[in-house]
Formats: sequence, C-alpha cells, structure tokens
Amino acid sequence: MKEIAAEDEYNDTYGRIRMYQALILKKPENVDIPGERTVYRVMKEIGLNHCPKRKPNGITKSDREAQKSDDLLKRNFYADKPLTKAVTDITEIKAKDGKLYVSAIFDCFDGGVLGLAMDTNMKATLCQQTVHNAVMAYPDIKRVIIHFDRGTQYTSELYRATVKKYGIIQSMNGAGGRCHDNARCESMWARMKEELLYNRYNSEEMPINELKVLI
Repeated sequence: MKEIAAEDEYNDTYGRIRMYQALILKKPENVDIPGERTVYRVMKEIGLNHCPKRKPNGITKSDREAQKSDDLLKRNFYADKPLTKAVTDITEIKAKDGKLYVSAIFDCFDGGVLGLAMDTNMKATLCQQTVHNAVMAYPDIKRVIIHFDRGTQYTSELYRATVKKYGIIQSMNGAGGRCHDNARCESMWARMKEELLYNRYNSEEMPINELKVLI
C-alpha cells in the first residue's frame, strides 16, 4: 500500500475502496488481498487514511415557479451497470482573472465523467453544451436517467428541449430543493476539489485558461 501511495502524487487521496481496487489490480505475488475493512484498518495504522477536509457550497439558484420533473432517484444513486443513472450539476472555481464554472454529468455506476463543459458564466447554454458533449462521447446516454437540482439552468426551456431531443429521462430534486437529493453530485465536486486543487494549487493565482487545462 505504501508503494501504491508513492507511485503518484495524487495517490495520497486514495481511500479504502480505491486502495483495495489498486491492490487487486497489482496482484502482488504471495500476498493474499484482505477485505476492504482490513485495508482500512491497516491504512489507518500506517498513516495512509484519507479524510476530505472541505465541502463545496451550492451555487445554483432554485426556480420555484418553473415546471418540475419527478424525483425518480429519491436519493438512490446506486447503479449496477453504466449509462442507467447519472447526476449533473455546476461548480464554481475562483481564478486569477475571474470565475470558472464547470458543468459535468457523472455516471452513478462508477463516478465516470460522461460530459464536461466549462465557461465563465453559468447560463443554461453551459448545461446544454454538457449534454451535447455527453451524447457525442456516449451515444447510449440517450436512455439514461439524469438527475439535477431545481436550478434555473435545468428548469429552462432550452435545457428541457435539449434533453427531450436526445430522449434523456429527467429527474429533479424533491420539493424544497434539498441538497441531499443530489448528494452524489455534490460529493463528486468535493472529491475533485480536494484531490485536484486543495493543498496542491491555488486556483486564485492561476488564469482561467490554465485552470481549464488542469481540470
């Protein structure tokens, strides 16, 4: 486990699940790979346990008057195969010359990024571009359930027409816009910022173009 952690500067973010997966992939000779609970215990003993330190703040503003979609996931973000359930949201990152808004669609199956778009504004066109990019990369996404919050970008006619065009099934946070209804997406943003930025780079000292390349 220490060798795995030392292989790459970003491997210090490995928790028990990814460390266990890395051990399985390594298949070290004459070593029986223990279960995840034992991996966690040993990581803690040798000082490799990883605990996220920060949580992202939500930036999308709820549109309480717009037409809503049903909450089809109801906080059940488990998927036993790819391209069946996905979550989407926008996060904000401060840069030297302004703010960068990152929009992504994450597959609930493995957290993979299906679609990504970045811009200096958080208009509905940013979310629309994210869908376009996802469809180009994964044509089978056309039948996936995509869950999002009640932000004005997602309730806009432009966004609804886009997902309808591709046959994507819409799912939306429950009444009241509770953040836990899209907790999977919030946790992905927290992981990205913790592993890519915090204690590694100061985004506020980087120009937006450089920050885009890093992301």
